[in-house]
Amino acid sequence: MPITKSAKKAHRVSLIKKAANDRTKKTLKEGSKAIEKLTTAKQWKEAKASLAKAYSAIDKAAKKGVIKKNTASRKKARLSRMAKEK
Repeated sequence: MPITKSAKKAHRVSLIKKAANDRTKKTLKEGSKAIEKLTTAKQWKEAKASLAKAYSAIDKAAKKGVIKKNTASRKKARLSRMAKEK
């Protein structure tokens, strides 16, 4: 546990940042899982519609630094390939 006053404050700040990062990661996972569910049910139009929301969540996470730029690009490519009608 932190002992000094500045260490206590740093710990509080890190907990706040962790909560924000966890929320961002949760929206990422929800977006990709929604597309997965729609593609397994072969609902291609709905999957393409939810693709925009997933892209937005991925871009926001990359901008905030929760995930890296190349990771965001890879996730978007995989989701678009998944949502493509087969």
